Parts: sequence; structure tokens; C-alpha cells
Amino acid sequence: MPYFPHTPKEIQEMLSFLNIETLEELFADIPESIREKARENFKLPKAKSEIEIFRELEEISNKNKGKDFISFLGGGAYNHYIPSVIKQIISYPTFYTSYTPYQPEVSQGFLQALFEYQSLICDLTGMEVANASLYEAGSGVAEASLMAYRINGKKDILISQGVHPEYREVLKTYLNGIELNYKEIPLNENGETDLKVIQEYLSNETSCLIIQNPNFFGVIESKIEYISELVHKNNSLFISIIYPISLGILKAPGEYNADIVVGEGQCLGSPLNFGGPYLGIFATKREFIRQIPGRLIGETRDMEGKRGFVSTLQTREQHIRRAKATSNICSNEALSALATAVYLSLLGRKGLKKVAELCYDRAHYARKKLLENIEDLEFPYPSYFFNEFVVKFKKPAKVVYEALKNKKILAGIPLNRFFPERDKELLLAFTEMNTKEEIDYLVKTIREVLK
Repeated sequence: MPYFPHTPKEIQEMLSFLNIETLEELFADIPESIREKARENFKLPKAKSEIEIFRELEEISNKNKGKDFISFLGGGAYNHYIPSVIKQIISYPTFYTSYTPYQPEVSQGFLQALFEYQSLICDLTGMEVANASLYEAGSGVAEASLMAYRINGKKDILISQGVHPEYREVLKTYLNGIELNYKEIPLNENGETDLKVIQEYLSNETSCLIIQNPNFFGVIESKIEYISELVHKNNSLFISIIYPISLGILKAPGEYNADIVVGEGQCLGSPLNFGGPYLGIFATKREFIRQIPGRLIGETRDMEGKRGFVSTLQTREQHIRRAKATSNICSNEALSALATAVYLSLLGRKGLKKVAELCYDRAHYARKKLLENIEDLEFPYPSYFFNEFVVKFKKPAKVVYEALKNKKILAGIPLNRFFPERDKELLLAFTEMNTKEEIDYLVKTIREVLK
């Protein structure tokens, strides 16, 4: 049965109030060509039996050949090992079927799990407060920018061109129609955010500076502590975007005095799964706790003195004080956050460090082998890197990529996907899932393709 939230009488009353006769008139500003196309797209085929549906789904799934490929894809989504116990725990019915824990008295288990997630994120990032996650890193970057504006009222948002291009697009979408100024800081010849331009752009109107470390191109920002000092001397906020696994060996943002930390949590126990669901990590200093978007879980005591957990300290858009809400983010990725909590608990500090070291070692081994075995390659950025790097060919990268794909290798991301002028460059990523034998095969195949 179709579901309509309004009765025919209510619909007619609304139309009369708007002084129009039909619902179609509501959409008169949309060109007819677009409306017609939309109508065509909504013409569903005739109903099928369960057998036919399963057969069709099977045919579609058989087109997925990803399991046969060796993957060196990265750029924000990474193929890390997921311990089997994670799926077992998050599949527990009271977790798996849970929605938003609005009633704390009947949601103590999930609220405690989210509280533990927040505590683990604080330990990981070196920050004082973390929320119960956002949708993904892109929305986290945008929410952090708006939060900075709420804190200091300044209107210039500075962002490094080393930030993932998709995150920058999300931020621009959020800022569309808001009177805030978006300014990008270019990279220097080493692939790091240009210090001279930062100093040139910082002003009394600078609300925040956003830097990703390691950045989208895999480069580690070696001057990040100095940049943080510059920003704070200017009375602006410093927003750091992290790759959580890298914090196994790199300094936590809290150590270089970041004000707000965001990141993509997919690498911490969630599968790649065609793009989602992922989760946006979001942490900050205690002094900014009232400005955090999304949900925050706190620990308390009930009337009998028993330990308990509640949603706390927030004016959310779904609550009574919604007019004073910090954001219209209305939910969080609770199941993915639970997976992250289980993952971090299982690995601990030593385990996370080991995974980070494996990723670092695999990437540096790959670059060393490419240098030793192939002459017609360039590495645009000579700086330090974690587990990703850019390689430049003499021929279009798309040609190399497709040739390797035919050899069952997904050889990174052709950068012309985001930067049309960079048509000869690939972004390669390596994790603990890539063996040395696979890397040797990648190098051998690239050499054959380039002959």
C-alpha cells in the first residue's frame, strides 16, 4: 500500500492556502523536460515472483568480480582486515535491529557501547570530547567548519588543497547560500600545504584552517605543529582531518593542539561495501562541547546511585529546543561506530601500531621496488608518506590502469578522476592486506605494460 502522510482533505486545504489547484502546480518551476524524465524513471516493471527476483539478483551479483582482483585502491576508503568477531558482535539482534536510543532506560546496552566508542576515539586522537559519530568524513569536515564559525563568528574558511577533493566539494555544498568565504591553500613542490600562502591568507577574519594529514596524495604534513602554532597565534581554529590507522605511528592531533578532529572511520572495522555505510569521526576540546553537532552520550547515576548512560548536553534538531540546535545532523552511524569500538578494543595500542607499521612498510617496499625495476616513472612528491603515494607515467594513467585491470589488478585511482590535468598519475595505496608477493606482481606487471 502507498503511504501518504496527509489526507485528501488536508492536501486540499494546503493547496487552497497556496492559491493553486493541483499538486503539479507546486512543481511548475521545474522544467517539463526534467519532470518528464523523472516520471519515466519511476515507471517500475511488473511484479515478479520470489524465484524470479532471486534469479535476477544472482545475475547482478555474478557481475561483481572484485574478489578476483588484487586491490591497491585507497583515497579515503581502504581494504583493512576485519576480525571475524566484529561481525559476530554487531549482528547481535539488540544491536543490529536498534534505531536511535531515545529512551535511555531501555537502551543502556547500546548507549554504553557508544560511550565506549567516544572514549576510544578520544584516546586515539588525543582530544577531550568525541561525539557518537557523524555520517562520514565529508559531512564531518563541513560540520567542523560551521562549528568553528559558531565559536568565533569569523567568516573565512581556509582549506588545504591536500584535503580529499570530495570532502572539499561537500564543504562547498554546505556553504552554498551561507555568507562564509571559502579559500583554498595550494600545495608546495613537496606536496605539503604551502606555509607562505597560509601566512599570506591568515587574517582577522580567518575562522579556521583545515588540513588533512596524511593528505589525499599520501603526503605527511611535516610542519603541522608549526602550522597549528601559526593558526592559534592568529586567534583562529585548527581543524585536522585524520586517517585513523596512521595514528598508530604518527602524532595524535591533540599533541599538536588541534581544536577539532574529523576523519573517516571506515578503516576501523567496516567493510568497503560499495561506499557505505561509513562513519564520520568527530572530536574536539572540552571547551567547545556545547557546539558539537550530532549525538553525545554521557555517563550518569540514577536515583538509586546505579551507573547509567544518556544522550546529553545537546540541543538537537529533534528535541524540544530544536530552534537552538547546533546542526541538522539528526542521527549517527551507530552500528559502524560499534564496529569501530570493537575493532579498537581488539587491537589495542600495540595492535594498532602493528597494523600502521605493516601499511607503512608495504607502501615503502612498493615504492622502492618500482624505483629499482622501472625507469620511466616519476614520483611527484619527494616528501614523507604513510601508505599512499602518487606515481606518474609517460603515458596516460588510464591506459596503464585499464591494462592492469585486465591482469586482475586494481592499480589505484587515476587522478584525472578529480584533476583533469593530471592524466598521467595514479594514486596507489597499500595496507596489511597486500602481501609482498602481490606487490612484486604489481611491479612486474607495470613493467610489462610500459614496454
